[in-house]
Amino acid sequence: MVLQQELQQLWKVERPQVTAVIHEAAKNGDRSENGDYIYGKRRLREIDRRVRYLSKRLDELTVVDRKPPDTGKVYFGAWVTLEDDNGESKTWRIVGADEIGTRPEYISLDSPVAKALIGKRLDDEVAVGPDNGRSCFVITGIRY
Repeated sequence: MVLQQELQQLWKVERPQVTAVIHEAAKNGDRSENGDYIYGKRRLREIDRRVRYLSKRLDELTVVDRKPPDTGKVYFGAWVTLEDDNGESKTWRIVGADEIGTRPEYISLDSPVAKALIGKRLDDEVAVGPDNGRSCFVITGIRY
């Protein structure tokens, strides 16, 4: 899991390094004009904030590691291939909000496209967007 790896990196590698830099900088005396000390303290606060966030999220997350009972329908975790009116295909995977950004083909479960796809089947038409700029797609593939 990417979030667990990030947490381990921050807690086991980056935080000890920053703490060591702060400790050395503090030995040099006047902390008010010490760039290493000021930057180090700021970075340490950022790391601690991210560690708290990741720890809370990891406690709440549920890993979905099995296929749904009906693999012919679009559910969370599905790879969905859509074809637009021009015959161009695009494949996306529906993931949780914490996973978007890890790969360009991942879309959030909360996105308008994913919301329109959930529960649909192969060859269903899906319309996304406001009425005046609506895009229409056909589901050409679903895999898990």
